[in-house]
Amino acid sequence: MRERTRLDQAITGYNSLQQELDDAVALAELAEEEKDEESYGEAAGDLRELQARAKKLELESLLSGEADINDCFLEVHAGAGGTESQDWAEMLLRMYVRWSGASRRKVEWIEESAGEEAGIKSATIKITGPMAYGWLKTESGVHRLVRISPFDSNARRHTSFASVWVFPVIDDSIDIAIEEKDLRIDTYRASGAGGQHVNRTDSAVRITHLPSNIVVQCQAERSQHRNRAAAMSMLKARLYEAELQRREEESQALNAQKSEIGWGHQIRSYVLQPYQLVKDLRTNIENTNPDAVLDGDLDEFMAASLAQRIGVLGDAPEGGEEDQPSEA
Repeated sequence: MRERTRLDQAITGYNSLQQELDDAVALAELAEEEKDEESYGEAAGDLRELQARAKKLELESLLSGEADINDCFLEVHAGAGGTESQDWAEMLLRMYVRWSGASRRKVEWIEESAGEEAGIKSATIKITGPMAYGWLKTESGVHRLVRISPFDSNARRHTSFASVWVFPVIDDSIDIAIEEKDLRIDTYRASGAGGQHVNRTDSAVRITHLPSNIVVQCQAERSQHRNRAAAMSMLKARLYEAELQRREEESQALNAQKSEIGWGHQIRSYVLQPYQLVKDLRTNIENTNPDAVLDGDLDEFMAASLAQRIGVLGDAPEGGEEDQPSEA
């Protein structure tokens, strides 16, 4: 049913695009005949906007992965480095929340572990909306930040790392076998947002899947029972995503991205000082306005990495990462 809805929406989108294109071309032709520069400029602007929409629709039509139409969970984990990395993890989380809002997708907080002085140690959100997993799946990996630290009284430059992991929400039609003996279930007192109740009971639940060492946790609900059910749903989603990744690696000989949060396995670098640059290390796409990127302007990066992944673009050109500044 969801697939049919997606196809109906795609057809409606293409039909709407075609109608708007015909209208813009007609307006441009009429403006040219009457030498109406204002109307001609308006039509030209409409055509540029339609071109961008057409590229996005083309890319979405190629998102045909098994779980691309699904909603998704997104986890952010701070790397080593204490407050610096924890603040960076919170900045990344905000970036994805802002992107979701701008693209009219809904965000639900699942779990958050506050940082020691600022930021977060980790957090999990659920993003609901059209092709959420399809668009976000290439955001999994390590993200690096270089800036003058606001926490360093000597104003030295620091390099911080945080990892992002994206996995699809799955429905009951997908059967994931999990044996009780393979689980370790812990309860703890929730922290973060949630009011007074959240700090008075051990309602938060953490589940460890021993064979895979996958850990999920939930504190969004007031009852331990509901948090356990939500955590089990997340675990099934993680195991499903792991299977999807295994299949893709077998067919495309890709290396797993989830590893130690450090210099290896980076996907994107964000430099705020001494210059300003956001660079994707897979596609070499760059943006010299990191403030806009951190405010959710991610479509260009997502589109390029998705296009490369599904074969619309070739491999990224030689060059790799810019010179790495020294750490404080």
